[in-house]
Amino acid sequence: MTTVPTKRLKEILNHFEGQEIIVVGDIMLDHFIKGTVSRISPEAPVPVVDVKKEFFVAGGAGNVAVNLAALGAKPVLVSVVGQDLGGEMLKGFLRDKKVNIYGVTEDPDRPTTQKIRVMAEQQQIVRFDRESKKTISPAVSSQCMKSFELAIKTAKGVILSDYGKGMLSDHNIKTIVDMCRKHKIPVCVDPKIDNFKKYKNITCMTPNTKEAWEGAGDSPKTGEEAIEKLGNKILKMLDADSILITRSADGMSLFEKGNEKPITIKATAREVYDVTGAGDTVISVFTLALAAGAKLPEAAVLANYAAGIVVEKSGTATATREEIEGVLK
Repeated sequence: MTTVPTKRLKEILNHFEGQEIIVVGDIMLDHFIKGTVSRISPEAPVPVVDVKKEFFVAGGAGNVAVNLAALGAKPVLVSVVGQDLGGEMLKGFLRDKKVNIYGVTEDPDRPTTQKIRVMAEQQQIVRFDRESKKTISPAVSSQCMKSFELAIKTAKGVILSDYGKGMLSDHNIKTIVDMCRKHKIPVCVDPKIDNFKKYKNITCMTPNTKEAWEGAGDSPKTGEEAIEKLGNKILKMLDADSILITRSADGMSLFEKGNEKPITIKATAREVYDVTGAGDTVISVFTLALAAGAKLPEAAVLANYAAGIVVEKSGTATATREEIEGVLK
């Protein structure tokens, strides 16, 4: 178990303001339709949803960028949308949240990724997906990477947010990691299992327990010894500086290069209401803390506090610096 003095954590938080962080990955428009159900349709054996509320939020890498903006950072988003209404709505939402979207490229050959969820009394009834999982075209990729090269000149950190929708090709991953190493800035990854082993030489990866077992190609096992072996295996496999495994009610385990024993961080949430987007919050706070001068364990402790705040909220939520400061002990 690790502890960091509250004074030090507040000091790091105070340096969040204005830090420029690049987020590269798959962005999506999350569309929620919420209502109540009191009858079955006479046309088919399906519930009739009486719609009471409808709203849109940024999902995927977009939610990571929104998290960063809520923390006082200056996020720069590098991604792709389609030339459609969904893309316009998504860009408008991100602008409103103070996310810099000059690196968001329009691709006329693919739709904006959308997840449309129909909910009744907190229960999801059905979800519609509009998406393409094809790797983005060389022309669009080149445009995105030009934006990245421009942004990295002033950035203090990079997040790769991989949802398997084609933005993070093998070439883009390697180019981004190499450039981060060259500029000596942290590069942290929220992985997609299919690409897990492609993220070599990174600063940190933040898988949850399920992702960690799947990414390592192992069947899940219980106990601290099993987690210890798992984390060290991934650390060596990726030649990473660190691995932060998020473990829900069991907190987090941080593995650092050169240390065989992980640092365990106890969960802080009083009540878990909704884990949606918690991983986005973890990687946002962790990377931002590193950019603000934190050491890896300090960044992990702050990220853990932020995750504890977010899981107590409903839906895809964010944590602010004021909220984090409020729960620091």
